[in-house]
Amino acid sequence: MSYEIVEAMLARRGVQIEAIAEIVYHLQKGYHPELTMDDCVISVKSVLQKREVQYTLYTGIALDELAEKRLLPQPLQAIMEADESLYGVDETLALGITHVFGMIGLTSFGYLDKEKIGVIHDLNEHGSAIHVFLDDLVAGLAAAASARIAHKNIKAKKYPGDV
Repeated sequence: MSYEIVEAMLARRGVQIEAIAEIVYHLQKGYHPELTMDDCVISVKSVLQKREVQYTLYTGIALDELAEKRLLPQPLQAIMEADESLYGVDETLALGITHVFGMIGLTSFGYLDKEKIGVIHDLNEHGSAIHVFLDDLVAGLAAAASARIAHKNIKAKKYPGDV
């Protein structure tokens, strides 16, 4: 398992690292005026280095691809084809990625799941492709990469007793 495999899987599904980084930049630019797109790309790649993130992506992308090939058992196949609104397994899986960097990742994910900006919007308006999991997984990646940047903010307020 490796970063390269995950990056290739995302690319095969129409998602570039830079597109995720653009979402990260959107989330963090107001808090970090010095933030660059390169910083955001580095953060996305760092999140993608985590094995648990890779496993989550393998699972979600595989389910989307199996659904496109109509290889899932019923009623799961019909649920995936309809992108059923009460099917929350996709969000649940993506939350595993957001928890890598704490609560800020969770709140950012909620925002992205509601607003569907950038490539998340494009995936959600999928046409004939099935991206039930992928749109949420990308939101989870962006939220985690954003939270990673927030946690590394050297300008964060220091409190008495901070080490």
